[in-house]
Amino acid sequence: MSMKINKLEIENVKRVKAVKIEPTANGLTIIGGKNNQGKTSVLDAIAWALGGDRYRPSQAQREGSVIPPNLHIVMNNGLIVERRGKNSDLKVTDPNGKKAGQQLLNEFVEQLALDLPKFMEATSQEKAQTLLQIIGVGPRLADLERQEKELYNERTYIGRTADQKEKYAKEQPYYPDVPSVPVSASELIRQQQEILAQNGENQRKRERRHQLEQEYQSVTEQIQALLAKQGQLEADLKIARETSEGLTDRSTAELEENISNIEEINRKVRANLDKDKAEEDAKGYREQYKRLTAQIEEIRSQKTDLLKEADLPLPGLGVEDGELVYHGQKWDNMSGSEQLKVSTAIVRRLNPECGFVLLDKLEQMDLDTLHEFGQWLEQEGLQAIATRVSTGGECSLIIEDGYVAGQEHPAAEEKKEWKAGVF
Repeated sequence: MSMKINKLEIENVKRVKAVKIEPTANGLTIIGGKNNQGKTSVLDAIAWALGGDRYRPSQAQREGSVIPPNLHIVMNNGLIVERRGKNSDLKVTDPNGKKAGQQLLNEFVEQLALDLPKFMEATSQEKAQTLLQIIGVGPRLADLERQEKELYNERTYIGRTADQKEKYAKEQPYYPDVPSVPVSASELIRQQQEILAQNGENQRKRERRHQLEQEYQSVTEQIQALLAKQGQLEADLKIARETSEGLTDRSTAELEENISNIEEINRKVRANLDKDKAEEDAKGYREQYKRLTAQIEEIRSQKTDLLKEADLPLPGLGVEDGELVYHGQKWDNMSGSEQLKVSTAIVRRLNPECGFVLLDKLEQMDLDTLHEFGQWLEQEGLQAIATRVSTGGECSLIIEDGYVAGQEHPAAEEKKEWKAGVF
């Protein structure tokens, strides 16, 4: 059973003169009133009574009162908490009449339930850590966050490198009419010498044919005497003609020009190779970028699944990039009413035995939101005692000049006047 407040009586604390309240067990009990009437003093008194001296107001006793503060709270299990007397000593009596102290109260009183602004003013990262502590997925989520950050940084580097390579490739000129590899001067000279040697051989064959034709002319004139030699020469001439027909000399002009322009050709070749290399590198980096993106998405999916499977204090709560979010909105983008609702849900889960929470300045909620918030509290079985600068019908009670409006006021304190010589 979670602990809630059944009754409270407060006298002479800050602006409170005398207040008796029986908060509703589930839902909102709104203490309304104008400014400076004692609304917040009621919450401060409850925090002091249950939370200990750390919550004691710096000027606890009401100004002008000669009677010390008196606090009396009855919890829903019958536990009675009192602070009274000059030193406001704590007295805790359990349902069986046994005496106890602050240690017993600390077992069921969640400190943030008494001081909700402390949670609300924490950083987004601290709020997120509180939530992860509650649902028990902090270490696993932290590991996924670390993996995601490492992959994200690596992907960022890969993406930038790919962009640089693509930019470099675009800036490089391209020469489609040059070889695919740098030209070697010695290779061109070798080719030139080979062609010159072949041309020389062709010339030799031509000269040989000419010589044979001359001899044939001479032998023909002496045909009677040289018939045997004529036959041999005719055979040789036939062979020579066959081998020399169709011969074409090749020009070395292109090679000579290439030799003279070898540096320019090689410059263009290297430019093409650089461009091809940059494009290939960029393609490789893009593939890495896609792979890393897929890994990041997988980790983000694991994070989402981890939080989906967790028992969250409030649907829509989560942690993104190490910060608390509600329906996708970070803390600074939440409305004031959403911040209150989120804070209340998380603080309730911190100590399930604490069934109440104190809320100050609830005027930031409009009436519709206030009604929805009250319904949510009832569904959660949570008791909230709140203040609101209002005297409207939404208020459970109104504080006027330190009293609950409509309640019977106790007799006014008698102020003793001292006269010299009179005792």
